[in-house]
Amino acid sequence: MLVAADLADLRGPAEGVIELPLRLFWSATDRTFDLSDPALLRSMYEKVLREAIRMDELTTYLNSGRLTAAWPDLFLPKDVRQAWEHQHPSLRRAAAA
Repeated sequence: MLVAADLADLRGPAEGVIELPLRLFWSATDRTFDLSDPALLRSMYEKVLREAIRMDELTTYLNSGRLTAAWPDLFLPKDVRQAWEHQHPSLRRAAAA
């Protein structure tokens, strides 16, 4: 499992429509996500957090501010959530708020 060393490195788009590569999202023909739709943003972030194997996948598609705001509502495997919260206590605080 891959965790960014610093949330500031996550400089992906905060708005717009994003298309994930097939490697990150293979289960649908439409791999686009409109980040203005909270449900689509959460879905995209969940996929990237679960499937990323290279740091550039995290830094390209995730935005630190949007990640922190969405964190409490993301449906993630327990080990993924724990790893990210261990590395970034601010995410743990966001989940507890």
